Amino acid sequence: MKIYLVGGAVRDALMQQDPTATPPAHVDRDWVVVDATPKAMQAQGYLPVGRDFPVFLHPKTREEYALARTERKTAPGYHGFAFHAEPGVTLEDDLARRDLTINAMAVSEAEADDPANAYVIDPYGGRRDLQARVLRHVTTSFAEDPVRILRLARFAARFPDFSVAPETLDLMRHMVDHGEVDHLVPERVWQELSRGLMEQRPSRMFEVLRACGALVRLLPEVDRLWGVPQRADYHPEVDTGVHLMMVLDMSARLAAPLPVRFACLGHDLGKGTTPADVLPRHIGHEERSAQLLRGLCERWRVPRESRELADVVAREHGNVHRSTDFGAAALLRLLERCDALRRPERFDEVLLACECDARGRLGFEDSTYPQRELLLRALAAASAVDPEPLAARVTASLPDDATAHNRAQLGPRIAQAIHSARSEAVATALNVPRD
Repeated sequence: MKIYLVGGAVRDALMQQDPTATPPAHVDRDWVVVDATPKAMQAQGYLPVGRDFPVFLHPKTREEYALARTERKTAPGYHGFAFHAEPGVTLEDDLARRDLTINAMAVSEAEADDPANAYVIDPYGGRRDLQARVLRHVTTSFAEDPVRILRLARFAARFPDFSVAPETLDLMRHMVDHGEVDHLVPERVWQELSRGLMEQRPSRMFEVLRACGALVRLLPEVDRLWGVPQRADYHPEVDTGVHLMMVLDMSARLAAPLPVRFACLGHDLGKGTTPADVLPRHIGHEERSAQLLRGLCERWRVPRESRELADVVAREHGNVHRSTDFGAAALLRLLERCDALRRPERFDEVLLACECDARGRLGFEDSTYPQRELLLRALAAASAVDPEPLAARVTASLPDDATAHNRAQLGPRIAQAIHSARSEAVATALNVPRD
């Protein structure tokens, strides 16, 4: 039995030798076992966990150990793979099935504690590509799994100074042209998209997907934004697709969580459906964006937290931007539409997404966003109003012999009293007109 450390742990250890490289985040260590059988693994205390292929947990570290294996697609499209893990499968066979050369390197278990200074087993030129900053497929078996298109695009977002090898981009285009991405299951698409959104430069993921033709198949609502003009006085970058990429990269710069980054992705989708005769204006694009988002979220089964935040941001980001011109009543209505009084933590994420939008413009990258402080002050003032005394006062004003109709109006009267008190509180706290 021979054990090797493979994949990302080796790649990132080698990258750390370069002082200009970005320090990697925590990477789980992946192990490959050669010349072993499932029975032999279990005899040594390894716990089997792989349902479709032989993966085991180490009896002490609980790290994953996989038997060296090859794989073959079982049907047209992405319907699954048959894995072969016979003892005759070599380390080179196992590395050949991996996606990129920079992920197809290994070191022996004895040298795994210091892979940067170990003897690197590198049959496919991963170290060379790492030094050249190139993302390149290992073998043509790359084409058997369309998820690898998304994975490569995600790595481009993680390592934004890496280029995609021309032959790899050609292979990805071939895969797209032959309908491979049309068979991707929603869970895998969302898994890779969400990971890519959280990388160092999310825009690179979408640029690569667009370059190979996959973006129009997976996210046509996003793809159609390129070439759509906006008013240059508001958007010096003009092109809506370019603006979106700037917003996504600003979300990474501001260390936004995933729901905020997804909201940034979807906030302007409606601009792609603006009639040509009204361009570069985009009247009503907010509601169109929300409608398009609903279809996108259903298609890729986006989790509720991300879906709900994106809906609020799509509908209200324009009003948040304009809020510095609002009176107290308009500010309060905006807070209520955003459900800010019940969900202040989510409202903070709404504001962060809007700040990314405002600063994701050419020349505005280092601007402040005063709307954040204004709306948080308004929210604090409105939240400070205690509704219970107001409800008690309205209830007490109802005569004992009140008609059923008058009693039915009690709820709306209480709500109006609370709304009025909150408007007054906002007007006083911000020194703005009530209306």
